[in-house]
Formats: sequence, C-alpha cells, structure tokens
Amino acid sequence: MNTLYEDIIALYKFMRRRFLVPDNMIFSIVLKACTELRDLSEGRKLHCYIHRIGSADSFVLTGLVDMYAKCGELNTTRKVFERTPERNVVCWTSMIVGYVKKNCAKEGLLLFNRMRDCLEENAYTLGSIITACAKLGALHQGQWVTGNVIKNGIVMNPYLFTLILDMYDKCGVIKDARSILDEFHIICLVSWTAMIVGYAQNGFAGEALRLFTDKKWQDVCPNSVTLASVLSACARSENLNMGSLIHGLGLKLGQDDANVMNMLVDMYAKCHRIEDSSYLFESIVDKDVVSWNSIISGYSQNGYYHEALRLFSRMRSNRVPPDPVTIVALLSACASLEDFRFGSSFHAYSIKEGFSASTCVYIGTSLLNLHAKCGDAKYARAVFNDMAEKNAVTWSVMKGGYGRQGDSNECLELFDKMVKENLEPTDVIFTTILSACGHSGMINEGWRYFGRMCEDYDYTPSMRHYVCMVDLLARSGMLEEALEFIGNMPIEPDCAVFGSFLHGCGVHSRLHLGDLAVRKMLELSPDDPGHYMLMSNLNAFRGGWGQVGHFRDLMKSRGLKKKIGCSHVHLCTDEVYTPRAVACG
Repeated sequence: MNTLYEDIIALYKFMRRRFLVPDNMIFSIVLKACTELRDLSEGRKLHCYIHRIGSADSFVLTGLVDMYAKCGELNTTRKVFERTPERNVVCWTSMIVGYVKKNCAKEGLLLFNRMRDCLEENAYTLGSIITACAKLGALHQGQWVTGNVIKNGIVMNPYLFTLILDMYDKCGVIKDARSILDEFHIICLVSWTAMIVGYAQNGFAGEALRLFTDKKWQDVCPNSVTLASVLSACARSENLNMGSLIHGLGLKLGQDDANVMNMLVDMYAKCHRIEDSSYLFESIVDKDVVSWNSIISGYSQNGYYHEALRLFSRMRSNRVPPDPVTIVALLSACASLEDFRFGSSFHAYSIKEGFSASTCVYIGTSLLNLHAKCGDAKYARAVFNDMAEKNAVTWSVMKGGYGRQGDSNECLELFDKMVKENLEPTDVIFTTILSACGHSGMINEGWRYFGRMCEDYDYTPSMRHYVCMVDLLARSGMLEEALEFIGNMPIEPDCAVFGSFLHGCGVHSRLHLGDLAVRKMLELSPDDPGHYMLMSNLNAFRGGWGQVGHFRDLMKSRGLKKKIGCSHVHLCTDEVYTPRAVACG
C-alpha cells in the first residue's frame, strides 16, 4: 500500500514538471498519500503550492488539517483549522484526534464542546473523545458519551465498543465495563482482549482467567496481546498450571512474539520457576529492555539478588539502555541485601542516565526504601520530602523506616500528615503503624489505631494485623491479655501469631506460657523443624534435658533437619557484584 501512495506523489511531481495545474481533487488525493506515509516534507511543499494558487476548498483544507495532525505538527494543525471557513465533521474530528494523540486530551474535550454547537458528531469523533476521557480518567464525561451513543442510535461498531470498554477499564470501574460487554453481545477479538487487559491491569487476575476460559468466547482465536494479558494474570495470581497451558497454546498457535516471550519469563519467575524463566530468557534472540527487566526482577523477587546484579552487568555489556523499571529492580535488590554501597552506585548511575528520584515516584520510593532498610532514616526523609509525587507505597515505606528505627512518634506524625492530605491509608500502612507501636511499647496508641482501621476505614483485620497486636501486648508483658486476644480472634491464628506471643514469653521469662505457644505451633505445622528446636531450647533453659533429647529424637524420626544459620560479611575483591562470603554455624 505504501508503494501506491509513493506512486501517487511521484505522479503528482511528474504533473508539475509538465506544467499541468492540479485541481482540488488531485490535491486531496496527494494530501491523503502524504498523510498515510507521514511525509511531512512533501506535505509542506504541497501546502505552499496550494496557498500560492489560492483556490483550496473545504475538502483540501480538511486534508491539510488531517495531514498535519497525523504528522504531529499540532501548532500548524491549529492554524490551518482556525483558518478553515467551512469546517465539516471530518475537519473537527481531525483536530480533536491531533490534540488527543499529542497528550492534549483536555484541549480535545474543549474543542468537542465547541463542535457540538455547530455539527452532529459521528462514531469516529466520539471514539476520539472516549480516548481523551480514558487518558484524563474523566469517567463522568465518558459515561455521557456512552449515553449519547445509545440515545442517538449511533452504530456500536467493534472499534467504538472497544474504546468504551477501554475507557471504563482505565477509569477503574471494571464492573461497568463488564456489564457493557455482556449487554451488547458483540463477539469480537478486540473487545474480548480489551476486557481481559482491563481485568489484568486492575488486579482482577481471577476474572481475567475466567473470561478467557468462558465458553461463550470459544470460537474467538486469541492473538499475542490476549495471551500476554492472560499470562500477566497468571503471574499476578501465581497460577502456574494455567500459565503452562497458555504457554502450550501460544506454541500451538505460533504466537511467540516479544510480548508473549517477555510475559512468559515474568510469569515463570513470579511462580518461582526461575530456572524455566532463565531458560526462556536465554532463548530470546533479540532481547529488549522489557526482557532484561523481567529476568532481573525475577531473580530479585526469588531472592537471587547477586544474580540480578550480574544480569544487569550483562545488560550493559549488550548495550541495552535501562529504563525506570530497571533502576527500580536494582535498587530493590540492593535494599534486600541492605547494601548501601551498591545502592548508592546505582542511584548515581540513574541520575547519569536521566532518571530522577524526585520526578519518578517509583524510583523515588525504591531509593527511599533502600535508605530506610540501611538505617538512614534522615536521608530517607530527605528523599521523601524531595519527591514531587507520592503514592500509598511511598508513605508506607517512610513510616516503615521510622518504625524500624524505633521512632514511633515520627511514624504516627507522618500518618496524621497523610490523612490531612486526604490520602486514604492502606491496610499495609496500618500494619506498619501497629508494628511501630509494638516496638515502642505504645499500647494505647496501638489499640487506638487498630480501632480506627476497623471503624473509620472499614478494614477487616488480616492475620498481619493480629500478629502486630499480639506482638504489641506480648512485648509489653501483657501476656494474659495477649492470650485472651488470641482466643477471641475471629479467624484461626497461625504460627506467626503464636511466634509473636512466644517472643514476649522469652523476653519476660514466662516459659510456661511459651511452652503452650510452641505446642500450638507444632499442631499447626508439624513438619517445621524450627518448632521442635524451639521446644527443645525451652526445655534446655528450664533444665529439662530429658525432654531436649526427646524432641531431637522426634525430629530425626520424622526426617527433619534444622536449616543451618549463616552470617554475611563483605569481602574486598576485584570481582564485580561478588556474593558475600558466608560464615556458617
């Protein structure tokens, strides 16, 4: 098709050389060719010739607006548009599309309001407006457009239908999007894929997988975008069985492009099959930055932090430029290692590459997390204050940093500041607050925030919150109250709850209560060797050496072995990203 457009331009030049004067119809055809080829240079020359002749009609001027809009020349597009005396719906739509494509969605909506005073919109105009609403998160305007489509009887073609679904997905009202999908009964690949993408991106992995396997869509053959989105849902839900089936389906259908392969690498890594993830990564011939990010993040998430750093060294050797996701993965690996030296190096590298922690919320949060975990709460707060944008994770990490340092007053003060800025705290933030109260012995504050979580924010306490409350009471010596709290829990307590209780028993030398906790832990997890060692150590502390031998023999008879502990120390070597030497004992 491009060859035909090039032939049109060549023929037009031939006419000019023969001194033949084209008419407006020929101008419109040649402008269309320039538009499709995105040939701005030839389009400008043609515009100059049209201006010199001075006989352009509305069709030619509309063609100029469309050509400049699609070539990204927004200022010129606007000038031509404003000088067009008789604007038809195509002219208005081209200008609106130009605004939306150049991320000026708000201006596109304002222009649409002007258009409504002059002309009736068509499906393509409304499609552009829906795209603008999706970019702005303007749900109310998007709902108005959807209602206008239905009210005016505009044909709901697959193109418009998919844009409406996408708008609802991006505005976070996924249930409304599904209602529209079910109501209109438009069975097509694009709308089905759009709904799956919406579910996956909004965290509804289970719904995405159920829609993919729904028999209603069994005659629709998935494409690479569909499979990549389903694999993303498998990764989020750690559904290895479904992910493996999708892998096989992709091979059968020949859908093995870069997006699918990258998602396979990510899916296997998130399902803790790092060997399979690495094998697939190595099989990719042209590895792009997404491929490298997937495997680096995969190794980091599975605890292979040094291997993640080595992979980054390979990535640089292959001359693949990083992106913010790469920097976040590297800073996260350094934070998990609590390695400030490497973390600072990567921070400097990110600045050199043009990635600023103050303008990118994800890099800023990762850098903040690094300093918080390395014990530098002062510098972490400086990073926090310098960030232009903060999300819930940013606030949570900063509070966690103060809590880790035992500075509960700063932690609680930061919580109050967050609430004043009309940001709703998450359940993770309440976990951080309760943990900080526990480490500082602030019992009344702990109870107060636990109550606020349940009553003011309507959160149902999770096991993490109960663990924090038991730890709060047990650390403060209120062991009977902690035991009563455990007994009144609406859910069955797990080993972490009794572990927190046991820690308090050890701190306050209440070993008879500790004995009760360990027995409960043995009932809940009889194959954990650590619980047998705890029971053995408790008896040894009380001088019950006979029981010590009994529990060790019980471990042997069940084939259980205690995991060997280790300490990490830095070694000064010339190797890049060397693992720390391990002194085992």
